[in-house]
Amino acid sequence: MAESGARLLVADDNKVNRLLLIRSLELMGHRASGAENGRVALEMLEHEPFDLMLLDIAMPEMDGFQVLERLLGNSRLHDLPVIVTSAVEGLDAVVRCIELGADDYLHKPVNPVLLKARVNSSLEKKRLRDAQRELVRRFATSEVAQDLQQSGFALGGKHVEATVMFSDIRGFTSLCASQPPDETIELLNTYYTLMFDAISGHGGVVNQMIGDGLMAVFGAPLPLADAPLAAVRAALEMIEMIELLNVDRSAARKAPIRIGVGIASGEMIAGYTGTQSRATYTCVGDTVNLAARLEGHTKVAGRTILIDQATLQALPPDVQVEVLEPVALKGIASAVELFSVDCAQSL
Repeated sequence: MAESGARLLVADDNKVNRLLLIRSLELMGHRASGAENGRVALEMLEHEPFDLMLLDIAMPEMDGFQVLERLLGNSRLHDLPVIVTSAVEGLDAVVRCIELGADDYLHKPVNPVLLKARVNSSLEKKRLRDAQRELVRRFATSEVAQDLQQSGFALGGKHVEATVMFSDIRGFTSLCASQPPDETIELLNTYYTLMFDAISGHGGVVNQMIGDGLMAVFGAPLPLADAPLAAVRAALEMIEMIELLNVDRSAARKAPIRIGVGIASGEMIAGYTGTQSRATYTCVGDTVNLAARLEGHTKVAGRTILIDQATLQALPPDVQVEVLEPVALKGIASAVELFSVDCAQSL
């Protein structure tokens, strides 16, 4: 980052100090702007992108400590590298700045050689953090990425109230055997593109993909209002997309595909499982097991979308469902009341 020039902000109420620091940074190849106090600095940070801030402590209107506190509480700005440049002496001031999130502390007058080394070091740390965040965004859903950014990563879980969905393609094994491998992969890529759009469009998070099957959660890791209804709406949109896809497949003289969806709502344990080197966000518990069993039972029941009683009770009364006979499902202690969602309706 240092080679191409970074965007830096200097917050210092002393105009001479501010201008000299800006000049030093520009001689290093960076672009620098100045703010005469902490309040102005925060306003600039809200409206302009900066890669690093040099922050004085003793300033009118809002001092450096107050600025650090504001940054710490701002989810968008709390990772901004901050180097404190201050004439305030004493270990207490240094410790307080570091505790409030400052990356470094330089005493005034600032040594130019030391300033360059600390600025480049802080910018390199920011580059690595940005690269790590980009990897998270690429390989995790936005909700999981946001949860990681807000709460950090730790193996373990917590109890949540949420809705779980399982879905897969009917007769997928036979379909694979009847077509070339590249067509199978292309079908899966198309299928996941459509399903992801429907699920994420209603606030769901796809957290598992196994072959042609997927698992999605509504209401974790981030809370979601009316999670059961959101899951049912997503399922109906998934069915609609499959029907539209089948029009294209029929035109290309390819066999149509069908899917089955199981949805259950209730308490579950959600969190990150695995090891420190490889982990995934998932949910476990009786509710998750029930949703998986419902999806599997769609083949037996000859229905497309099956939901449990907890999901039904959370839906508005105008949602059209068919009441099915209670059945015994593997791994479920007692007979389960089943309800089939009318796929022709629009919610």
